[in-house]
Amino acid sequence: MEFHHVGVAVRSIDETAQWYVGMGYRLTETFEDPIQNVRVAFLIRGDSPLLELVQPVDKTSPVSNILKKMGVSAYHFCYETTDLQKTIENLERQDFRVLVEPVKAVAFNNRKISFLYHLEIGLIELLEK
Repeated sequence: MEFHHVGVAVRSIDETAQWYVGMGYRLTETFEDPIQNVRVAFLIRGDSPLLELVQPVDKTSPVSNILKKMGVSAYHFCYETTDLQKTIENLERQDFRVLVEPVKAVAFNNRKISFLYHLEIGLIELLEK
């Protein structure tokens, strides 16, 4: 697995991005993902980690619950993998629990993603390479 980005739950991509743009990040276009019920945009700056801003579309979005519990915050790390299913199986043997089975993601040109959780690691996203 190779590190890809940090996911940040936000109430408003536009409002949160303003601060980062002021710090030299470039904001990408915003994508709406009806499968995950979120809006997504990325922040890019040189050698800094890629940041994914994730805004709920409505109260049924899983990100709404994260915002209620933690407010605006980093909530997942994403890793790319060449074999999504094999990586999931390996992580399950290490006590990760699959929260979201592999689904296509609009923000990644319909490459598949999956979310897994581990009590001592937290939430991770896997992205098909």
